[in-house]
Amino acid sequence: MREPVLVASVDGVGTKLKIAFAIDKHDTIGADLVNHCVNDIATLGARPLFFLDYIGCERLERRVFQQLLLGLSRACRAAGCALLGGETAQMPGMYRRGEYDLAGCIVGVADRRQIIDGSDIKPGDVVLGLASTGLHTNGYSLARKILFDKMRLKVTSALPGSRITVGEELLRAHKNYQPLLTKIPGSVFKGLAHITGGGLIDNLPRILPPNCDALIDTKSWRVPRIFQILQENGKIDLHEMYQVFNMGIGMATIVTEQNANTVISMLRAKRIGRIERGTGKVRLKF
Repeated sequence: MREPVLVASVDGVGTKLKIAFAIDKHDTIGADLVNHCVNDIATLGARPLFFLDYIGCERLERRVFQQLLLGLSRACRAAGCALLGGETAQMPGMYRRGEYDLAGCIVGVADRRQIIDGSDIKPGDVVLGLASTGLHTNGYSLARKILFDKMRLKVTSALPGSRITVGEELLRAHKNYQPLLTKIPGSVFKGLAHITGGGLIDNLPRILPPNCDALIDTKSWRVPRIFQILQENGKIDLHEMYQVFNMGIGMATIVTEQNANTVISMLRAKRIGRIERGTGKVRLKF
């Protein structure tokens, strides 16, 4: 890199932790955290350098701690990222027995001249989507309310229309897209958006120029069954669904029409929309 610059992000995994507590399975939640953070900086074209974690708990249980570190270390190794260390705090009275909080900070590096910032996005460009593996790490408060309060399901209940349990579905790992994105030269991507809290509606505008809108055809990909279950049983407005959940798209990228088919082929992406003149917003076509 001729002009390397540091890129950083900090995040948590939200109330997905409640599912790990309920199942007493803690070896994947650390990977969720690492992969979420790696994706955040990948949107700028950065590669991860190192990661630091924070674990706050009522009382540290060795078995749980070892599982958390296993997930964190595996994900860091897969991302080519050093797990430098972190902070562990025992705070009786702050957390419930058997529960903990988990957060992390990642630092990566990018070449200043090759940073992906969305400034070259123009009307006529194509919006492509990369499939998610489920809820990832967002929308769990609403999902838990629908599944456990309204539908009266348990983590051990079979997910309607599926062979897996509710707990297994909700603990699906947050996908790391960075290794996949490196298959394509960074200059091909005009913009990248990690679809997390806020969904497509709130995350895509972060990379849109003020004179462009993203028109998204919601019928251009198959929405995973879990989101259909949540929408139907929670009677949630479709617009709200696309603002709370990723709806099956974990990463979105904007490319030229000329490069679209190559990216679709190499990344198994879906053509989900196009860029039109506008005011920097996302418009959904149902």
